[in-house]
Amino acid sequence: VQLVESGGGMVQPGGSLRLSCATSGFTFNNYNMAWVRQAPGKGPEWVSEIRTAGGTTYYADSVKGRFTISRDNAKNTLYLQMNSLKPEDTALYYCARESSRPYEYDYWGQGTQVTVSS
Repeated sequence: VQLVESGGGMVQPGGSLRLSCATSGFTFNNYNMAWVRQAPGKGPEWVSEIRTAGGTTYYADSVKGRFTISRDNAKNTLYLQMNSLKPEDTALYYCARESSRPYEYDYWGQGTQVTVSS
């Protein structure tokens, strides 16, 4: 199982970024997938999740209305479109595969850094 994030970078407040997570080694469309972030000096923060069937999505209150999670099952890829970025969105962003237990994750990528600063 491999999860490889990309698309991070430095952006000014109000800007946008699109993160991608390319996956391999498992049947992507059988699993719920999520984004989790960790800011410097803080614990992990769940950001968003997308289910398999129907693609139902869930968001943390801190990103609701600004971030959009999506998936392309044909490409085995997870995305996170981030708009109206704020300095408090600065963090290392990880994609994760949900295990058999809800909101527990068994595989993680290496993370991609997002820095929001003027």
